[in-house]
Amino acid sequence: MISRKIKLNATEDVQEFVKAASKCDFDVDVYYNRILIDAKSILGVLSLDLNRVLTVDCHGENKEFNRTLQKFAVA
Repeated sequence: MISRKIKLNATEDVQEFVKAASKCDFDVDVYYNRILIDAKSILGVLSLDLNRVLTVDCHGENKEFNRTLQKFAVA
């Protein structure tokens, strides 16, 4: 399992992130504090507080999705 910290600043960022996550054949979770959401659910991700840094857990590996994570990565 791979964990990364990301920041989604706009609705367009959420759409791009969910689209990339949906192409993965493994589970991808997004969370902060105690709130856990399936990254493939656009409504779920939009319901998160986008002012926060989010943690993404990938239960597999996909090079294209890794590029998307790099784009939204927080240092």
